[in-house]
Amino acid sequence: MDRQDVFEALPSPATHSFPDYSLPTGDPVLPIAITADELETLFDLYDRFAAVDPTGIDDNPVLRASTEFLQQAFGAPAYRPDDQLKEDIAAMLNDFADGLGGADIGVVDATPKHHQTLYFFLTTCKGYHLAPHLRFSPSGDGIETLYTVYQRVVEQDVYLKRPQTVFENG
Repeated sequence: MDRQDVFEALPSPATHSFPDYSLPTGDPVLPIAITADELETLFDLYDRFAAVDPTGIDDNPVLRASTEFLQQAFGAPAYRPDDQLKEDIAAMLNDFADGLGGADIGVVDATPKHHQTLYFFLTTCKGYHLAPHLRFSPSGDGIETLYTVYQRVVEQDVYLKRPQTVFENG
């Protein structure tokens, strides 16, 4: 599948909504199969993604100086909207790596938070790729792998991990 085909297949952020995973007494998980090669491809894609600076602060000394001045003068933090997403992606990939445990293939527990992170990772990759001022050209293999893992999560039924019964006090 071509990178453009994957980007075309994504649900529109304007109309997309996430399912309600609120299940009583337990942690909802979506167990998915993943291989070490897929995980390595996702880590490579993440490295390229994390290197992108959508704000331009790193490349623009005037913008950097004015941002630092605002921080010092008014105590305004330099907010980077992509920082939280990068942290979420790194946490998700580390969770998957821990779940795989060094095996070549295995089943990992994707959570509803992982589902959202995968979607935002895909849509942000698309946005970075289409933005004319950003030089982000991810590999087609990386995008295809990311989309494949996302589809596995979307198609998986929700299960309860550590379910509680009515006899246990929560």
